[in-house]
Amino acid sequence: MILGIDPGTKRLGVAVADTETHFARPLEVIDSGAVDPVARIRTLVDELDVDVVVVGRPVGLSGRSGPAVEAQQELVVALREALDVTVVEHDERLTTVVADQGLRAGGAKRDTRKQLRDAVAAQVMLQGYLDSTS
Repeated sequence: MILGIDPGTKRLGVAVADTETHFARPLEVIDSGAVDPVARIRTLVDELDVDVVVVGRPVGLSGRSGPAVEAQQELVVALREALDVTVVEHDERLTTVVADQGLRAGGAKRDTRKQLRDAVAAQVMLQGYLDSTS
């Protein structure tokens, strides 16, 4: 299994993909104010038998690192220290926009979109990673 993380300042979207099908699906949203994100991710890695964790890298449209990169880098370092699996980074440019558009097109109400947006953004990022490695 491959776990995808779309890091944010308050929430982290999580998606998962099977290594055989290379199809990503949203899994959950971690509220970083309520739980330790690294501990929760460690639990998911163990429960799902994850081999690789892909963390979205917040790159601006220009290709330059955005202001959220420092926090993302701290998460990557913490995950590499806490996990016994490979942790890689992948461009997450526009994933939240794509996720929101998809949820709107699917008819999701505003509250539902807010709850699912981060997990779907993680799915979009993880699917992009999978597509780039196939």
